[in-house]
Amino acid sequence: MANSLAAPGALPLPHTGPTALSGTAASPADFRPGASSTVRGACPHDCPDTCALVTTVEGGRAVRVQGNPDHPMTEGVLCTKVSRYTERTYHAERVLTPLRRVGPKGAGRFIPCSWEDALTDIAARLAGIAARDPQAIVPYSYAGTMGLVQGEAMAARFFNKLGASLLDRTICASAGGEGLVTTLGGRVGMRMEQFAHSKLILIWGSNSIASNLHFWRLAQEAKRQGARLVCIDPRRTETAEKCHEHIALLPGTDAALALALMHELVVNDWLDHDYIARHTLGFEPLRERALQWPPERAAEVCGVPAEQIRRLARDYAHTRPAAIRLNYGMQRARGGGNAVRAVACLPALVGAWRHPAGGLLLSNSGRFPVRSEALQRPDLLAGRRPRTINMSTIGDDLLREASADFGPRIEALVVYNSNPVAVAPQSSKVARGFAREDLFTVVLEHFLTDTADHADYVLPATTQLEHWDIHLSYGHTDVLLNRPAIAPVGQALPNSEIFRRLAHAMGWADPYFGEDDESLCRAAYGEAVDWQRLMAQGFAALSVPQAPFAEGGFPTPSGRCEFYSQRLAAQGLDGLPDWLPNHEPAGSDLRHPLAMISPPARNFLNSTFVNVKSLRDIEGRPLLEIHPQDAAPRGIDSGTLVRVFNERGEYHCEAEVSTRARPGVVHGLGIWWRKLGPRGTNVNELTSQKLTDLGRAPVFYDCLVQVEAAGDEAAS
Repeated sequence: MANSLAAPGALPLPHTGPTALSGTAASPADFRPGASSTVRGACPHDCPDTCALVTTVEGGRAVRVQGNPDHPMTEGVLCTKVSRYTERTYHAERVLTPLRRVGPKGAGRFIPCSWEDALTDIAARLAGIAARDPQAIVPYSYAGTMGLVQGEAMAARFFNKLGASLLDRTICASAGGEGLVTTLGGRVGMRMEQFAHSKLILIWGSNSIASNLHFWRLAQEAKRQGARLVCIDPRRTETAEKCHEHIALLPGTDAALALALMHELVVNDWLDHDYIARHTLGFEPLRERALQWPPERAAEVCGVPAEQIRRLARDYAHTRPAAIRLNYGMQRARGGGNAVRAVACLPALVGAWRHPAGGLLLSNSGRFPVRSEALQRPDLLAGRRPRTINMSTIGDDLLREASADFGPRIEALVVYNSNPVAVAPQSSKVARGFAREDLFTVVLEHFLTDTADHADYVLPATTQLEHWDIHLSYGHTDVLLNRPAIAPVGQALPNSEIFRRLAHAMGWADPYFGEDDESLCRAAYGEAVDWQRLMAQGFAALSVPQAPFAEGGFPTPSGRCEFYSQRLAAQGLDGLPDWLPNHEPAGSDLRHPLAMISPPARNFLNSTFVNVKSLRDIEGRPLLEIHPQDAAPRGIDSGTLVRVFNERGEYHCEAEVSTRARPGVVHGLGIWWRKLGPRGTNVNELTSQKLTDLGRAPVFYDCLVQVEAAGDEAAS
């Protein structure tokens, strides 16, 4: 297939030629045979590190992707996944032309078509639905790219102009994010580089070696200088193995542990009374709540020794500076928002924020002055208030009929930057919803994923090496610019360009659909970030104090760390953090006695990279980790094919008997594409669509199952 920008029949828009798309990142000559260059970029994936990239291009082809050694935060180091990015860009199975479905939904049978035919038909179908009720059209997207332009810029303009349903993007981080906002006032925390100077680091709910590589390098530097590392995680991860101590609590019990730590701080008077008085709100009621949680009570809830809790509290109180690296794994249970609230109270109680290397980091994304309204243009709604669909309940919502409460039945889905049939909870329902013959589905993709197999049209999207984009980070505090290193492969187009052309096909001539991607990158931060510096070096640091809350100044309504939230109390919720039992508490169901969490396999990122053969070969096969005490009475050995099941469904995979799992808890490593697993399912067959206490998020790690040897049946 020719390495052209668009199909021969593509719509003739003035901003879609190779020069406009590549802008100043590379001249047209750089895309011709014989040219050699290096191009600066940014990793697009959902990871706190947001690495700076350098792509080597020879003769118009990307031959190598490396970390940018000039970027202080990532220092030229990439994870295994992204270092193999050219395998993704030039994958033999990549979608390189628009495809139209010719078989039944889910069969993945398509024929090529032109861009003009695809967009004309899609526009006509969407216009017909919108004429009845545009809310029957739902966009579905998440973090397939974290870029501000290829994510929700032109796409949001399109759906706002249309008046489509809004999407509540909750599937990953909204419970923890809401907990952090409630306590600290925003998604803000300590600077990541300061962990190198900490003397005690609690790595809470994070397998940092696999999912936060550059933080781990800083933690290792601190360890070499005498710091103590403690991992708090139900699973004995690669990270836990390399820490001084592992606290293997039961899933969903993090708030109980945090409250017991508070108990010890209070009863032993290991408190910074001056910091509490000057920079916090609600200490007295929090004190009373903490006194209800002696270590013995928490030990029973968490399944860890009381003395281990006491020792951790003593170390946290007496080691300076002490820092907490919190991650999103621990908020994927019913009480996830409250768990983050409870942990986020700890640094203020001991005055850890006084030190640059003390405090807490979950996310720093709230520090980035993104001009979202300029990018997404919510004014295009023109006063309309469409309903909101929660992406975490898409399985139920696709099967719902029209009603006064729900609104119109969903008639069309446009999916981009996501693979919901694989990643959304209770995937049997998701797959049934996507299989509706009366549902019109358009998917922007690189590959025929589980979701793309259900599409009426699959539109080929560019990878990060082929388009402009601009990024924030939720780990460090640098803005990164991505410049296209190569021309789009085949007939692929950037997401932004696909939505421009779709707007044109709808008959919309509005000028805001004509802004090119470089202009959108400039608009993302306006004057808040030095564009020339971004262009020159690929990154620019935000100005963030080394110890951001040493003197208070939290972005809460009170300006203090809010132990007690009046905003939550006004909503009828508990103003204080508390432990909430799981929807499916361990031991509550004799039919399904094992708690299951589904952490990511090390060489995948959600469902991304699953089809990169070199990475899939490393992972081997879908696995369930199970402790020897749980495996033996079930007649399960490593390599045994097992049936994992509950009332929602069943999943077949291979067992690995391992002390990575604690007794009573199994780990379904994910997220494999359903069609690559035995019997065409993955671990999300078992997860539920129940939601968290705050943030309306899914409870992937709040799940009870039973496990049995499957014999040969799983191979069928």
